Amino acid sequence: EIAALATTMNTMLDRLEASDRAQRAFVSDASHELRSPVATLSTAGELAATADPARRAALLATMNTEIARLRGLVEDLMTLARADARDLGIPRAEVDLDDLVADEARRLRLTNSVVVTAAIEPVRVLGDQRRLEQALRNLIDNAARHASTTVRLTLTSTATEAIIWVDDDGPGIPVADRDRIFDRFVRLDEARSRDQGGSGLGLAITRTTLRAHDGDASVVDSPDDWCRFEIRLPLVTESLDHSAGPRGCGN
Repeated sequence: EIAALATTMNTMLDRLEASDRAQRAFVSDASHELRSPVATLSTAGELAATADPARRAALLATMNTEIARLRGLVEDLMTLARADARDLGIPRAEVDLDDLVADEARRLRLTNSVVVTAAIEPVRVLGDQRRLEQALRNLIDNAARHASTTVRLTLTSTATEAIIWVDDDGPGIPVADRDRIFDRFVRLDEARSRDQGGSGLGLAITRTTLRAHDGDASVVDSPDDWCRFEIRLPLVTESLDHSAGPRGCGN
């Protein structure tokens, strides 16, 4: 019994140590990401104080860009902090995934030069439409950044799950990194490394959001060797109980 207790204690201490290392790394990476836009804002503000009108206008435009970047980073950090605290409230309402995928395909065609193809069937799930849209957009924007020419969106379903495939014909992700790429602030050495200026949190937020919806996101093999991100979500199986309140990440 004493040996079993010692083993349990050692396991618990190992988990606490791992959690402490993860939290320290997260704080360090977050501080690093916040330092860059803050430094740019500080420098631009000092220069704008003595610049001529034309130069001041250019500096203000730069400051607005950095403020938007900083706002997005803070919102991402708050989302992950709420998820860690099991306070990522997910209102449950019926969501037409086919509408979300069609809207994102239309947006990408209008805002990007890549070829966008889509195969969509009607699929409905329960969840927060805004958060699901954000999760899907993160994957689609990631695919568009790394595609050589084409992004392909597919929405299908099984008897119990909705499945979304986001494919692109860019460089693939090594098998060893397919799970790690969803970690916070991850940096890959390969061609699909974090874009300069990005927060490195988009894929982490996508997986966190989908798991809060009882689903998941992963990188899987594609039949034609394209890079494929896969979303899986449970289908609507019964009428929604509108009396039920928001569900947290741990529920």
